[in-house]
Formats: sequence, structure tokens, C-alpha cells
Amino acid sequence: MPRSTAELAERAREAGRLGIDTEFMGEGRYQPLLCLVQIALDAGDGESEVVVLDPLTEEIDAGPLAEVLADPGVEVVLHAARQDVALLRREWGQPVRGVFDTQVAAGFAGMRAQLGYEPLLKDVLGVRLKKSASFTRWDDRPLTREQLSYAREDVLHLLQLASALQDRLRDLGRLEWALEECRSFEAVDDRRDVDTIFGKLPRVNSLEPAQRAVARELVEWREETARASDRPVSNVLHDSALVEIAKRRPAQLERLRQIRGLNEATLHRRGRAIVEAVERGRRRDPIPVEGSRPAQPDPEDAPLIALGEALVRTRAMEAGLAYELIAARADLQRIVTCVREGAPEPPVRTLEGWRRELVGDELLDLLRGGRTLRVGTDRRIEVDGAG
Repeated sequence: MPRSTAELAERAREAGRLGIDTEFMGEGRYQPLLCLVQIALDAGDGESEVVVLDPLTEEIDAGPLAEVLADPGVEVVLHAARQDVALLRREWGQPVRGVFDTQVAAGFAGMRAQLGYEPLLKDVLGVRLKKSASFTRWDDRPLTREQLSYAREDVLHLLQLASALQDRLRDLGRLEWALEECRSFEAVDDRRDVDTIFGKLPRVNSLEPAQRAVARELVEWREETARASDRPVSNVLHDSALVEIAKRRPAQLERLRQIRGLNEATLHRRGRAIVEAVERGRRRDPIPVEGSRPAQPDPEDAPLIALGEALVRTRAMEAGLAYELIAARADLQRIVTCVREGAPEPPVRTLEGWRRELVGDELLDLLRGGRTLRVGTDRRIEVDGAG
């Protein structure tokens, strides 16, 4: 059993891969708290050795492991990787590269998208998990024997599962597709960026420049307040209330009370601070809306989106792929809108890489009138048009 993170890192480098999972608590916090890190190492003969690190009670030198996770030459196996990758990046200060996500791989292997770890293990390896401690307080100490057993079991079969899925994907000629998809996790980051948060506020582009300056100040105040108190930002001030405050720019507490969405507890505890933030926002330079506003959906788009979805689902079924890996309704809406407006192609995944080859070009041709769909004699959709 490795005794230090340096030894764990060395073992992972020697094997060329490791499995990893985390347990965290996000409820009632500004951002999720990392509570456990479980690492699986190859032990030979298809077996794994599991090490559980407890950052809440142990002094952990995460540096050697962070360097391994950032090394594209070491495969990092996870299941439903997005939250784990973001959390480890924030806590350990390094990106995670070389990701192989078994949930993503399952979609490329013809299983349904977003398949859970437990049913996937059962389907692929015939392994059943107890899963008895999934909804527990991982931030409480000491941990129970049941919790530790659950945490270990979560990664015990992860490497074997990855190997089995990779074998299937090689046979199907889809391993490179899955690896391409997994590379997107390298950009995952849950560190909160004020510019991004401000830009995503509801109706923020409908505000006047002076009102937008107040909204920006309120966003900064809310982030600082939530971080200092380790509370969710929605507990400090909801987006809708923030935008309405920015719109009205109340100068007195009495005027603030007239705004819907602010309860008495918020007014009592933070009312004065909100009014002060509004005043600071009034003194900021106005923030104009940059660029042109995106084209809006048209009610007549709905049947075109449905037509496009029928094509994508047909090609996904023929390829043995989960539809969700190829497109979402929002992707189809943007594609339909660009065709309707005669605008440049939108940067959506359906029109990129292997997806474009599989169905993206054909979808554009369909929406431009170059192809037709019909129901064949076997009640399957057939595509007519240029090859």
C-alpha cells in the first residue's frame, strides 16, 4: 500500500493510468466542499488497489497527484467526470488531462446516455454494488465503516470497467470518438468568473448601460458576501431580484422594500449593504451592451427542429449511439435559426468533428431543402436527396 501521495503518483505513472472519484458536499455552500478522494491503482491480474484520502482530517500534499492528473500521458478514469474534474482543478490548482469517462464511453458503446455507475457495472461486468451510503453527510467526522466501504467500492471496479468499455469501443471503431469527447473535460472549471456570471443574468441585456453598471456592482457584492459566509449566492440574492434592483436603483431602504423577491430576512440582514452596493454602482462607468443581440427563436421553428431531431435520432440509432451525445434541442434551435437568418454556422457540437461527419452536414442540407425524410416500408425513416 503506497504511504504517500508521491508514491501514489509514481505508481500511477508506472501503470500509465489511475481511477479516481470524489465525495463532496455542495448543499448550503458557496461551492462544493471536497470531502474524500478515492484512487484506484492497477494491482495486476485485473485487480485494483484502492486508497482513500481525507482532506478534512489529513495533511495531504496534493502536488504529486495534481501533476499526474495534469499529465496527458497518464490516463485518468472517472465516471460522470464533470463535477469531479472541476472540483479537483479548483482544489489542487491543475487541469485534469487524459480523461476517460466511463459514462461517456457507454454512450458510444450503444448504451443509453448518462447511465449511472451501478447499472453500468452490472451490465458490463456483472458486478452489483451495495450503494448503501450514497446520501450521507460526507463532511461529518468521523466517517462510519459503511461510508468508507461505499467510498472504496465506488472506484474498486472502475479500471476494469474502463478496460472492458475500451475493448468494446475498439471493436466498434469508436474509441477515438469517445476519447475526443472526453478531451472536452480538460476545459471544465467551476471557479466562478464575475464577467460570465454578469453576462448570464436574466434580461441583463435589456437594461440601460447605467443600470448594467449597478447590476455588475451587485454581482461583485453578492459573490464576496456568499464567499465570506460560505453560502449559495441564491441565498444572498436571487438573480431575478438582483436585475430588478439594478433596474430601479433604489437609493433608500424603503424603496428597496417595494421590490418583489426580497423577503424580510434578506432586507433585515442585507438591505443596507444592497443599497450601498447600488450607490457604488451608480458611480461606475455605464456598461453598454456589446455586439449584436442574437437572433430570437421563431414559433415556426418548432416543426423544423422536430424534423432535424428525427434525422439526428435516425442516424444515432443506425450508428448505435446515444442521441444525447450528438445534439440537444438548444443545438438544433441555433442551427435552425442560422439557416433561417442566412447567418454563419453557429459553434455547436453537432456541426463539429465526428458529429458533423455523422449527421451535421446532412442536417444542414435537410434544413436548406436539399434532402427529404419519409417513412419506409419497415416504418423506419429514410433520407432522400443528394449523397
